[in-house]
Amino acid sequence: MSGGKFSLTTSRQMEFIDITAQVAQAVSESGRQDGLCCVYNPHTTAGLTINEGADPAVQEDIQAVLRRMVPLDYPYRHLEGNSPAHLMASLVGSSVTVIFEGGRLCLGSWQKIFFCEFDGPRSRQVFWKIV
Repeated sequence: MSGGKFSLTTSRQMEFIDITAQVAQAVSESGRQDGLCCVYNPHTTAGLTINEGADPAVQEDIQAVLRRMVPLDYPYRHLEGNSPAHLMASLVGSSVTVIFEGGRLCLGSWQKIFFCEFDGPRSRQVFWKIV
C-alpha cells in the first residue's frame, strides 16, 4: 500500500475544485497498475464528490440546491456560525473511492473528482491511499 496527501487553497466560501489530476498523479506515481484509490478529506466543513466535470453549470446547480436544502438563516446553536457548512459536508460525504486499472482511474467520460468547500476560503489537505 502507498499513500500521501496534497494541499489546496480555496478562494470562496463555497466552491468545487477539480482534484482529478492530483489523484491521477498519485495513482501513476504509486507504480501500481490495478487497485483502489481512496481519497479522504479530514475537514468537517468540506466534502468530496464525483460528478460531471465538463459543464461547470452542474457544480453551480449542486451548490444552489445545497443552499436551498440547508437554510443559512436557521437558528443554529453552534457558536462558530458555520453550521450550514457542517451540514453540507455531511450530506456530500468526506471520501470517495475510485477503481484504477492499467495505472489509470476508471472514471466515466464526464466524471471528475471534486473537493467541495463549504466554509472557505481556507487552506486544506486531502489524503489518499492506494489499496
